[in-house]
Amino acid sequence: MEKQCARILQKLSKAVEEFDADRAKEVAIEAIKAGLDPLTAIDEGLAKGIRVIGELFEKKEAFLPELIMAGEAMKAGTQVLMEEIQKRGLSVKKLGTVLIGTVHGDLHDIGKNIVISMLESAGFEVIDLGVDVAPEVFVKKVEEVQPGVVGMSALLTTTAPGQEKVIKLLRDAGLRDKVKVIIGGAATSERWADEIGADAHAADAVEAVRKIKALLGIKQG
Repeated sequence: MEKQCARILQKLSKAVEEFDADRAKEVAIEAIKAGLDPLTAIDEGLAKGIRVIGELFEKKEAFLPELIMAGEAMKAGTQVLMEEIQKRGLSVKKLGTVLIGTVHGDLHDIGKNIVISMLESAGFEVIDLGVDVAPEVFVKKVEEVQPGVVGMSALLTTTAPGQEKVIKLLRDAGLRDKVKVIIGGAATSERWADEIGADAHAADAVEAVRKIKALLGIKQG
């Protein structure tokens, strides 16, 4: 049984590494039928695969389309396993909660979605506000769910000032010191983060996960 479970975990990781969403679903079903803990299947199978691709991406040995496809494969397998988790009434241990969205006027979501996949694979609960998110919506949701981190994406230079407006509104609402803020997207930089008072800037999804862990004082690994 132990060897069978190890093989299934390896197949789950491989499905993600090979960007095969259909295969990820098939093996996820196999894992359930074999009696493998679905939480373990996600953490030591699917998430392991996305971490492998993330590391390759960081070394410039994998590219953005591959990171996107790996994220889709992981999502496909995770959906199957999450249904089983809910049926069993199991609780998923989370490192923390991250609220994320693309700022007002910006409809781009590829980068944001990759960050979400990477964060979820690392063990975070992610609340996705979507795209074209008004500053007031960010603030209202921070007040409502009290996340550890707010992540804002902006691809366009014309929409990047929306990040600054969200931070200002958080400050006005007395919430700024209760949440960490990280920004990203093609229109952003470390200098821009410093200028608007964000806590961190991430150039890509792998860096975003690492910096969010650092902001929350979570051991890297």
